[in-house]
Order: sequence, then structure tokens, then C-alpha cells
Amino acid sequence: MDRKKLVLLVVALIVAIGTALVARSMFAGASAPQADAAQVEPLGPKVLVAQRALPVGTIITADALGFQPWPEELVQDAYFLDGETDMSKLLGTVVRNPITAGEPVTQGSLVAPGDRGFLAAALAPGMRAITVPVNVQSGVAGFVFPGDRVDMVLTQQVEGEGPSLKASETILRNLRVLATDQSTVSEKAEDGTTVVKEFRTVTLEVTPVIAEKVAVAQTIGTLSLSLRSLADNQSELERAIAEGDVTIPDNASPEEEERILRQAMSRPVDGKSTYVTGGDVSRFQRRTAPAQAPSSAAQQAAPAPGVAPAAGAPAPVHRGPSVRVTRGKETEEVPVGGK
Repeated sequence: MDRKKLVLLVVALIVAIGTALVARSMFAGASAPQADAAQVEPLGPKVLVAQRALPVGTIITADALGFQPWPEELVQDAYFLDGETDMSKLLGTVVRNPITAGEPVTQGSLVAPGDRGFLAAALAPGMRAITVPVNVQSGVAGFVFPGDRVDMVLTQQVEGEGPSLKASETILRNLRVLATDQSTVSEKAEDGTTVVKEFRTVTLEVTPVIAEKVAVAQTIGTLSLSLRSLADNQSELERAIAEGDVTIPDNASPEEEERILRQAMSRPVDGKSTYVTGGDVSRFQRRTAPAQAPSSAAQQAAPAPGVAPAAGAPAPVHRGPSVRVTRGKETEEVPVGGK
């Protein structure tokens, strides 16, 4: 290799090394690219919104509402604003107009206890309100609160010939409690716990027919309330769907399906009652109803032994075994052992 080519090769090598060093210094000294943070628009005031769907008649509880930031230009005068709203005064109010989940609550959509139409707003369409008296035992020791679901139990004593029959029967199920005494909200202590107190009356949401039955039941015996579990409605709803009592159309939207299921879960149950008699509790009590003693009028109409009944007097009532005897065109009922 001649000298000229050797010089060119050395120069090319020096240039390559210099270029590599310059490139390395440029990459090492360059700072990492920084993304400019997007400017966050200032949040508007917090307004009161529904945490879940609130149909008409819903009694407001602490978990039903909550504050949420809202664009300032969309805030209306009817909204409840954070810092200006006393939440304690909203508890126990009733939804007058349906509110969807996430929708701001307006002052006109709630009606407070004592306002005109309050109880009527708490009732679902077609329902009625009826008040029944209770005591510590029949009112579950004060552990029944507005919004709970209860069953109604009728306890009575059936009189007749011999020992009386004592019986208890669950006559109605899944009744919604509207108020205890005249309160529609649970009283809270300073530490936030619920105060359990005695009450003398309970107002229930019922159908017109159930209202009639409750009115009659109060004259028959003693009414007691049995508190239902929160899981009972779901299990009974699944059974009703399986039995075909609740039908959901195939083309129903999720909103329509939710509405149908909500109505089915809130419907009072009238029928399929269960009962317990004294014989189911104690072997010394009756299991069946005693025979009814003849009325005083029948006893007065019955002739004395050996005396024929007076002309025009009603025939004596016989409650023992008898047979029908037909002679020609005439049929009469003859007591067994009689002539």
C-alpha cells in the first residue's frame, strides 16, 4: 500500500471518530422531551345529585343524594349547592317527581313532612295509606323505621263449645312503612347512630283491598308487625319470575326492565297466608276450631223436652248427626236416634 492511500485511510478514520464523538455529545446533552400539561378548566360549584334512580314516592335517606361538581354556566337557581344546603333537613323528604341517577335535585322535586300533599306524594300510584296501632311487642321493639318492609300477623282467639282456639296468621306481606307516629325519618344521635325509640302508630302503604282487610282485622284480634329481611324481596322476585307471575318483554329496554322489577319488588302480597294454632305450640291446646254454640234465639225457639213446638215457630236447630228420610214427595231430616 502506498503512502498516499495510507494517509487517506487515517484521515477517514479520524473523521469518523470525530463525527461519532460529536453525535454522542449532542445526544447526551439534549434534555428529555417534556409534555406540556393541559390546562385544567376550573371546576364549577358542587350541586346535589341523585346517587341512584329515585322514583316518585321515594323517602330520601343519607345514601340517596350526594354533591358533585357541575359546570358553572349550567347551574340553576333551583339546585341545592354545597355549603348552602342543610342535608339534615332533606332527610325524610319524599320525591315528588322522578329523578334519574346523576341528575341534579331541584327544590321543587322534593316535598317535606308537614307540607301539603306530603303523604300523597309518598304513595305509589293506586296505593293507599292506613295507620295501625302498635306497642313495644307488636312494633318490633321500635326497630321498624320508615322505608322498611314488614309482614302483618293477626292473632285471635276463637270461642265456641269447649276450650277456645288460639291462632296466629300472617295475613299480609311486604308492606312498606311510610311513617312511625308522624315521623318519616330515623332520628340520629350526635355520633351518627340511629336512635331506637318506641312508637304507638305505624302508617303503611297498601292497596285499597288490603286497606279494607286491615280495617276488619283490627276488630278481630291483635295485629303485630314482623320485620322483613332485605334479601327476602330479591328471593321472592326470582321465584315470581320463575313461576311466571312477573313477565319482562323480550324487547324491553334496561330502563323498562328495571322499572318492572322495581314495581314487582314493592308490591304488597295479599294471599298465601300461613298460620299456627295453639296445638302447634303446646300439646294441651286445640288444633281445630271448636263447634259454635247455638245462638240464644235458637235456644229460646227450641221446645222443652217432650213439648211439641208451637204452631208457626221455627224448627229447632239440630247440630248433631242426622239422616234424610223421604216419604213420597216429602223429605225431612231426622236426628240419629230420634223417631
